[in-house]
Amino acid sequence: MRCRHCAAQLDLAFADLGSSPPSNSYLTPDGLSGPETWYPLRVLTCTNCWLVQTEDFAKRDEFFSEDYAYFSSFSDTWLRHAETYVATMATRFGLGTDSFVAEVASNDGYLLQYVKARGIPCLGIEPTASTADAAREKGIDVLQEFFGVELAQRLVADGKSADLTAANNVLAHVPDINDFVKGFATVLKPSGVATFEFPHLMRLVAESQFDTIYHEHYSYLSLTAVQRIFDASGLTVFDVEEVPTHGGSLRVFACRSDAARHEVTDCVGALLERERAAGVATLDYYRALQGQAETIAVDLLTFLIDAKKGGKRVAAYGAAAKGNTLINFAGVRHHLLPWVVDRNPAKQGKFLPGSRVPIVSEERIHAERPDYILILPWNLRDEVMRQLAYIREWGGEFVTAIPSLRVQ
Repeated sequence: MRCRHCAAQLDLAFADLGSSPPSNSYLTPDGLSGPETWYPLRVLTCTNCWLVQTEDFAKRDEFFSEDYAYFSSFSDTWLRHAETYVATMATRFGLGTDSFVAEVASNDGYLLQYVKARGIPCLGIEPTASTADAAREKGIDVLQEFFGVELAQRLVADGKSADLTAANNVLAHVPDINDFVKGFATVLKPSGVATFEFPHLMRLVAESQFDTIYHEHYSYLSLTAVQRIFDASGLTVFDVEEVPTHGGSLRVFACRSDAARHEVTDCVGALLERERAAGVATLDYYRALQGQAETIAVDLLTFLIDAKKGGKRVAAYGAAAKGNTLINFAGVRHHLLPWVVDRNPAKQGKFLPGSRVPIVSEERIHAERPDYILILPWNLRDEVMRQLAYIREWGGEFVTAIPSLRVQ
């Protein structure tokens, strides 16, 4: 396999998590009678540009289908993050009723609803029908397509060049990262700004966040790699912020290289230096995660087996893609984890891919009063613990598996 950015040969392994179905391919009751397609889940590192990337075994249409079940608005923490972002960007870049904002991977309108509330013209670009329809119900205009240069050119021809583009948790999801990034260089006005948020590779490595690896994530990103990709695609990184979402993410600010109307801040150089000091451009940096992942998987499986033998009841919360990676790599099945709660009605009544654990509503917790709740989206641990604090009434405890097994 060759690097999806620079085409160099890939030889350095980062992680081998065996095989699993796509993490968001939830099963219906009828689907339990049929087979699932499992793909190898292996990740390699390019030693030329340091882009970490999955091996490709399926097309993106299999991952982002019409019944895509991830809806951003079911996380209160994420909604607050989006609202704060819109307020901050509107102030920093002087956005108003004569501006135009486009969001790529706009999902269910979780962010653009706050843009619309300010009277700023906006457009969502979202390929999955289920989430695009949810955004339209909020009165948001949505193009149901994948983004790239061709679509960007059409938008410009239609007079829809952007003052601001937002791309949250999507840069890692695109197989052709060069075409995707060049699309932003095309659609921006000369003074326009593109922002991208994505989980930071340094946090993944430092905190053993291997469960963020799944087929829908084609790339795992450092600023070192992103800057190189952007430079080659006509964008200049002029600022970067570290934000707490998804276990530790970067928010990168970029502008058109041929316009360069935004001064590069010291934050860019400072973070690049931190990555260099951590070893992002060295071979050994990418060799430790495999052992850490195996230890976490064994510890979780041991905990569940011991709980089962001790007559303790364990349930899970959050039918998240990262949880599916963890459960399938650890070999957990429903005899050890009988059900998982999720707030999203689109997931309730379905089953986790691979493990086939049933997804139920929160009422199940009240009815069965489990001894432990395993929080699968550990990045939302504080939010979930506040929401489910009532399990303390019967002595219930919360469990997270990453970065190490923790019961509290």
